[in-house]
Amino acid sequence: MSLKPACDLSTDLIHHPYQPPAGFEAPQGPVHKASTVIFKDTAALRSRDWKRRDGYTYGLHGTPTTFALEARIATLEGGSHCLLLPSGLAAVALVGMALLSAGDEVLLPANVYGPSREFARHELARWGITHRLYDPLDTAALAGLIGPQTKLIWLEAPGSVTMEFPDLAGLAVVARGRGVITALDNTWGAGIALRGFDHGIDIVMQALTKYPSGGGDVLMGSVVTRDAALHEKLAFTQMHTGFGIAGNDAELVLRSLATMPLRYAAQDRAGRALAQWLAQRSEVAAVLHPALAGSPGHAQWQRHCSAAAGLFSIVIDARHSAAQVDAFVDGLRLFRIGYSWAGPQSLVVPYDTASMRDAAALAKSPWLQGHLVRFSLGLEAVEDLQADLAQALSAAFG
Repeated sequence: MSLKPACDLSTDLIHHPYQPPAGFEAPQGPVHKASTVIFKDTAALRSRDWKRRDGYTYGLHGTPTTFALEARIATLEGGSHCLLLPSGLAAVALVGMALLSAGDEVLLPANVYGPSREFARHELARWGITHRLYDPLDTAALAGLIGPQTKLIWLEAPGSVTMEFPDLAGLAVVARGRGVITALDNTWGAGIALRGFDHGIDIVMQALTKYPSGGGDVLMGSVVTRDAALHEKLAFTQMHTGFGIAGNDAELVLRSLATMPLRYAAQDRAGRALAQWLAQRSEVAAVLHPALAGSPGHAQWQRHCSAAAGLFSIVIDARHSAAQVDAFVDGLRLFRIGYSWAGPQSLVVPYDTASMRDAAALAKSPWLQGHLVRFSLGLEAVEDLQADLAQALSAAFG
């Protein structure tokens, strides 16, 4: 419809009839940002369904930009349906809120991502939902923990700090045999080293903050499924809770996806090289990297994966003090102290394993006897990172 010029300039500026010509194409798609979505008529308003991806209803329920990112993340994970959340933890929370009710139970691996455990301990507990921890390396024991109240089992491959790699396929078989839904935190595998659906997992979650973003400047999460009914259940909870993402954040992740396989491969190579070098150092009691022989779950990694993330931990021999370990971390010049991973800058964080496992679990994990330090490899030259590690080790431990 063509509007006649209005008397007031402000009206003309808001309702200007100009539309740019169609046919513009560029390597990166346009960024659509909206709360309100305009309908051409009342019939369109009444017929549009927010659950379908064939039209638009409100900015919170999707724009061309977020729909494009959903489709690409679903392809990355080998799934069919994707929901985008404002962080990885929000994605974890969505799964719990959608699938669990008062009286239900969720099982978490003992090496679960810390905030996931705290969400279960504090928020789910307030809603009458219980949780228990299971040993991710003991597939046979999982069956004995599953009861009639167990409705969800979370898996991680590997644990994001202690790096144990489980038998994902075996755990999924046990859960499916008891009719329990499984959800995998695939942030480490990122859809490149590992695809959860190939191993029988029902839901695959990822912190897009990490590898898909790759810049250390975006917070986002995803939940991917293959089953339409399960997706719809999750989508209703997303709609009811108002979880959404910003168009500019979606743009940044879309732009980064093209380089993601290259970045993943580069950080994989750097991680293996430095992990193997650190394994020869006398200060290091253990190197926890799934791709290295001797690391807990290495054989499972070989069966499940084609690559490895640039993330690993070392255990400093217990004969050294915690103060020496802190001095080592503080003495690093290229590795910066900070959480998260997969960005361009290498990071390091020391962890207290006693706060992450109870005494009985630690006794069953000899590879955790000492001081744990986790490294995330960036994109610096491996030779420079190795030199940085060498000087800090020498300065702290003599």
